Amino acid sequence: MAVKRVSPEEAKTLMEAEGYVYVDVRSQPEFQAGHPAGSYNVPIMHMGPEGMSVNPEFMTVMEKAFPKDAKLVVGCTAGGRSLRAASILESAGYANVVDQRAGFEGAMEPGTGRLVEPGWRPKGFPVSQECPPEHTYEGLKAR
Repeated sequence: MAVKRVSPEEAKTLMEAEGYVYVDVRSQPEFQAGHPAGSYNVPIMHMGPEGMSVNPEFMTVMEKAFPKDAKLVVGCTAGGRSLRAASILESAGYANVVDQRAGFEGAMEPGTGRLVEPGWRPKGFPVSQECPPEHTYEGLKAR
């Protein structure tokens, strides 16, 4: 089944009206630099000296933090990592997962890098650098 992809506006509405929570799958440094207010951080990839590498604990942490019936909006920077994460979650039996297709910054046109859809931050939606410990990756891993 194809992952349902939604705009930043649709994601915000799902969060406000239907109780969805935002799971930011960007790396910890990206998340700490700014994220949708109230979001959780579970990186699908880690940033290291050699570049990005797959987070082998992604599903373990997600399963500890969120039940299979949780309502989840998954987002990243531009929509690539979040689509992958949402697909993995759906394959693992998560029933209420949507991918916020333009991510935090916005979707870019392949090849040109031209912005084709503004993301969460450029839309002016609530952004924070603060985060309760239980929403951080370290806090979620410790559950």
